[in-house]
Amino acid sequence: MITEIVILAMIAAFLGLRLYSVLGRRSEHEEEVIPHRFDRGDVAQPPMAEPTPLRQPVTLRSSDNRAPANEAGVRAIAAADPRFDLLAFLEGAKGAYGMILDAFWKGDKATLRELTDDDVYAGFSSAIDMREGAGETLDNRLIRIEDATVRSAELDGRTARIAVLFVADIAAVTRDKDGNVVAGSLDDAIESRDVWTFSRNVDARSPDWVLDETDQG
Repeated sequence: MITEIVILAMIAAFLGLRLYSVLGRRSEHEEEVIPHRFDRGDVAQPPMAEPTPLRQPVTLRSSDNRAPANEAGVRAIAAADPRFDLLAFLEGAKGAYGMILDAFWKGDKATLRELTDDDVYAGFSSAIDMREGAGETLDNRLIRIEDATVRSAELDGRTARIAVLFVADIAAVTRDKDGNVVAGSLDDAIESRDVWTFSRNVDARSPDWVLDETDQG
């Protein structure tokens, strides 16, 4: 009798350990944080028979009534690249906007090299070199992005280009080599309007877009 009880207890303990192992792995998988990438990331998406529809609350608006042309451009990009999703793109664009600004302010050329094309990188790199040569540093803060809307969209051959108007509040401070403030204030955020154009070859395996043009909005 005692032997049977011991055997049953051992079986119950074994089953308990197996159940814990399975649930533990499932819990870890469910809580895994998926890193955000520009666009959809590395997760393969099933092919779609129809172009990705434009979904609310995305609005294509501009000051010179180019919305119909912009919508046609977005649909052309979606038809050429089934992985493209406008909502995901705009979220990625906002993330890239903050990352690129922060990298420029900190003089992080490695991050800029990864997120920009050759011409834009050269401009940022030159400005960083001039700033460092003057012994100045930037102590800037991106307070918030008020709005991010499509200014233009087109498919040029196999290259997709989307210009986004960013309206953001930025607190900017310039310090000299001794750390003294020579311009700006962290207490007063200034509205910034930037039009950044992102591009991507729709045939590329990577889903990442790069910044290939900057302008003021």
